[in-house]
Amino acid sequence: MAIRERPLSPHLQVYRWQIQMVTSILNRATGIVLSVGALGIAAALLTLMLGPDHWNCFRDQAATWYGQVFLFGWTWSFAFHLFGGLRHLLQDFGQGYAVRSFISMGWLSVVLSLVLTAAIWAYVLLSGGAV
Repeated sequence: MAIRERPLSPHLQVYRWQIQMVTSILNRATGIVLSVGALGIAAALLTLMLGPDHWNCFRDQAATWYGQVFLFGWTWSFAFHLFGGLRHLLQDFGQGYAVRSFISMGWLSVVLSLVLTAAIWAYVLLSGGAV
């Protein structure tokens, strides 16, 4: 019996990317980022408990470019996950299952998360910085 090469799962080869696929993947990814951020919050609280020297070291790391990038990404993850959760809450009540509504709610969650993130960071930066 000859061994035939079987095709891999066709999900990425056959289907065209749609907003529903992107928001589903991003919702899971932002959940992971939020979990990592929760560890960062726990680390911040630990440094507060250990004293001002440790807290200042933590603040200095958060003020670096990579700390700011992480904080910005964590803020966007929070906003996107929030609006994704609200979208799912509406769907739990049976709303938004029409194809047109499903697509527009996906785009709305992306746009609103970007707007909320921009608003939060504009406020933070205009009021004196993130750390």
